[in-house]
Amino acid sequence: MLKTQSFTRNLYVANQYAAKPQSLENKVILITGAGDGIGRAVALTYAKLGATCILLGRTVSKLENTYDAIVDAGYPEPAIVPLDLKGASAQHYKDMGNTIIDQFGHLDGLVLNASILGMLCPFSQIKQDEWQDIMQVNVNASFMLIQGVLPALEKSPGSASVITTTSTVGREGRKFWGTYSVSKFATEGMTEVLAAEYDAQNIRFNCVNPGGTRTAMRASAFPAEDKAQLRTPEDIMPTYCYLMSDDSIEHTGHLFECQPK
Repeated sequence: MLKTQSFTRNLYVANQYAAKPQSLENKVILITGAGDGIGRAVALTYAKLGATCILLGRTVSKLENTYDAIVDAGYPEPAIVPLDLKGASAQHYKDMGNTIIDQFGHLDGLVLNASILGMLCPFSQIKQDEWQDIMQVNVNASFMLIQGVLPALEKSPGSASVITTTSTVGREGRKFWGTYSVSKFATEGMTEVLAAEYDAQNIRFNCVNPGGTRTAMRASAFPAEDKAQLRTPEDIMPTYCYLMSDDSIEHTGHLFECQPK
């Protein structure tokens, strides 16, 4: 693990990072929630840098829209994987991992971006079925997906990078955000465990906090907020580019804030 002083300095580097053209050329990267919001921005940005993106999401029409935008721009043709994280089983992810190996030979990157918010309410009023759904999508699906694609990540000829997604409420609990907050605490813990286990291997695991960003989830949580005051998904791409590039090869087990405080 890197020392705190070095890591703090590289937080600034990540926020200010300017990716070199074609810096992700020949890399195969899987992105969840690629149909809109931050996931779509990640896919378009990585494709522009030369990556072959695997677009995973629940809504086929949204994935096709992202696909079309990438192809129309002349970037490497992506692949589409329609999958509902709430209903997918461990076997689905294992089969997907095997398909990635069969079609691409390996996987160089994974961005676990998809998650759901749920109702914001007192802890005593959280419904059990909603708790289960949020944990299934935000935590269990990540666990099963990572297990399913680890063999493909291990075949990466370089250093593979896995990026998980947290939130400010995943570092400090906030009233009425119970289920979502707990799911993000779990995400950070899972990232640290994986980073420690694979520290001596060619896979690094880091977590990003996008911060207040102009997305549909943010709008549902803060309906009265002035969206014009928020950064767009495209504005926070430097951190995602840094963590997927070889320039971040020594970083694992850290949290990166996409927006400086």
